[in-house]
Amino acid sequence: MFNQTTNNLFNLIGRLLLASLFLPAGIQKIGAYAGTQGYMEAMGIPGGLLPLVILLEIGGGIALIIGFKMRWTALALAGFCAVSAFIFHYQPDDQMQMILFMKNIALAGSFLVLASTGAGKISLDNKLTTA
Repeated sequence: MFNQTTNNLFNLIGRLLLASLFLPAGIQKIGAYAGTQGYMEAMGIPGGLLPLVILLEIGGGIALIIGFKMRWTALALAGFCAVSAFIFHYQPDDQMQMILFMKNIALAGSFLVLASTGAGKISLDNKLTTA
């Protein structure tokens, strides 16, 4: 139904939409560092991991936008989404948290699809392999 040009355009748009979640979230965590660190610690996660979370969200967001190392980036973000879903949102008695849980699980699925397809032609990955 779709041709290769459409598939590549949809891949790019999908990457941009996914990045619209992660890049701002990473930047926001820098501005609210102490609060985010405290929240992580309250959930049993060492606050010292926050720089890695910020790096993954910002670096992953940028990698999504430019299409760089997409299969590895997508796998890392899939794992991050799944782990954070269970740690921070799996609260069956709280409907809002369960909605957030399912959002993260769905995002993990989206990233697995992206890991299987790669970044497509509109990407730095493509430029580096065809150069």
